[in-house]
Amino acid sequence: MEAVTAPVSTSATAVLANIPSPDRGVWFLGPIPIRAYALCIIAGIVVAILWGDRRWVARGGRKGTVTDIAVFAVPFGLVGGRLYHVATDWYRYFGPGENPLDIFKVWEGGLGIWGAVALGAVGAWIGCRRYGVPLPAFADAVAPGIILAQAIGRLGNWFNQELYGGPTTLPWGLEIYERVNPETGALAPVTGVAVDHTPIAVVHPTFLYELLWNLLVVVLLVWADRRFRMGHGRVFALYVAGYTAGRVWIEMLRTDPATEILGVRINVYTSIVIFALAVLYLVLVRGKREDPTALRGKPRPEDDDDASVDGKAGTDAATHSGAEGEPEAHDEGREHPGSNSEPGSESREKS
Repeated sequence: MEAVTAPVSTSATAVLANIPSPDRGVWFLGPIPIRAYALCIIAGIVVAILWGDRRWVARGGRKGTVTDIAVFAVPFGLVGGRLYHVATDWYRYFGPGENPLDIFKVWEGGLGIWGAVALGAVGAWIGCRRYGVPLPAFADAVAPGIILAQAIGRLGNWFNQELYGGPTTLPWGLEIYERVNPETGALAPVTGVAVDHTPIAVVHPTFLYELLWNLLVVVLLVWADRRFRMGHGRVFALYVAGYTAGRVWIEMLRTDPATEILGVRINVYTSIVIFALAVLYLVLVRGKREDPTALRGKPRPEDDDDASVDGKAGTDAATHSGAEGEPEAHDEGREHPGSNSEPGSESREKS
């Protein structure tokens, strides 16, 4: 009797493990929305400032200078990132049936890194001039923190369930769930809540690819800076070159709508051009790391206040010490009862 072989079901080769998406990216504290995307951006900024300040002090700068300059750089960077996103994805806001006022809905995602870097650099330049420190040295100090902040920010894309790649059967595929507005039932991929945990697609987690790539660049920057004592903006240039090298291939995996030129996403062109400029800068710019004294900059107003307070305290202390240790000048000639003065001397002085 001929043996019958049962057909092997494709389910036998089912994916062993996938990366689940969060059920939602927004929670409510009463009427106040708490958005994971915003929290990731804020966390990244805080980490970048704290680490940047430590690196700045280690290179010879004043503590707190990075925080002071960030007051200028961060708002400029956020505006620049949004403007770049709107310029390259204009159809999302000015296309048929779209609402231009959605430009201001930053919490729904949409920040272009190169707009953030470009306009953020303008803000940093203003801050550096204000505090009298060289911009290239400042950029070198904050570069590792910036790309670490980008890695943290990519977690916001995971919560928003956005910026992913095409379908995949790889074991680390990202599950995409159908999200709806719990009040209306309308589809809301970014701000809604997952109906259930049944994936409507399993895709390349490009957010994770970029996150891991960024962490590798962080390690590269720290190693190269320690090994070669890089300065004059070369650490920042290495950051730009390292990031864009990864962004090219990661961008090609993404399937979300984007402006294209000759069938290629515009961010690919941008990354290639910026990569070439960064490498050119690394080749042309030479020299040892800046003298630490050049990084001290102008004294901060609070430093002047502290110095004046300390000086006044020192003067008061010296005066007080002198008063206790020496008699006053007019006491030296004063006559006291019982002294050996001649009789009648007082009357002679009056006459």
